[in-house]
Amino acid sequence: MNSPLIQLLVLAGIAIFLILRLRSVLGTREGFEKPPVPKQPDTGKSRRDFEVIDGGPDRDITDHVPEDSELAQTLAAMKRVEPSFSVSEFLQGARGAYELIVMGFERGNLDEIQPFLSEEVFETFVSVVADREDKGLTIEAEFIGVREMGLVDAQFDKDSNRAEITVRFVGELTSVVRDRGGDIIEGSPNTIKRQKDSWTFARVMGADDPNWLLVATDA
Repeated sequence: MNSPLIQLLVLAGIAIFLILRLRSVLGTREGFEKPPVPKQPDTGKSRRDFEVIDGGPDRDITDHVPEDSELAQTLAAMKRVEPSFSVSEFLQGARGAYELIVMGFERGNLDEIQPFLSEEVFETFVSVVADREDKGLTIEAEFIGVREMGLVDAQFDKDSNRAEITVRFVGELTSVVRDRGGDIIEGSPNTIKRQKDSWTFARVMGADDPNWLLVATDA
């Protein structure tokens, strides 16, 4: 067998091996296969554009208030002025503020909570704490947690961009009131008290200051 014939047989064997190898790796087109997806014409709009235009409701809003409610529309108006505003993050912050303010008020540590209060609310708290001190009363309190909370109202002034959001809290804490002699006249350190509050927080949307102030309290 001459050299050219041997080379031809070797090349043929290599070709057959490669074909069989490819078939074992890639498979065949027998059986069910999904048809290729036709390429969509380029309309100049990205998928994100369609999600914004044709997408569903804002879950950050509808997770907390009914979709077609006036509350939802008011919150959406706030977001149009300040797109970075998150209802979920606001409520998370409100939960923390509730504990901080309640305990500051109960213990009379008003200087610590003053930055979170409007002037009117702060003056009311000062008056109540001063009255307690005049009577020689002290309060020992421990915060247990927020049992329930929910967004119940929202107001938005489109002219001033001032937003107000009212949150209903159901908090649990222990509270003991002692007289000048240290005797307990109200409450028990072993009894958990459930406290219901409706608090309204306010802020100008789009302003540099991101902090919400407590502007009204209603039990």
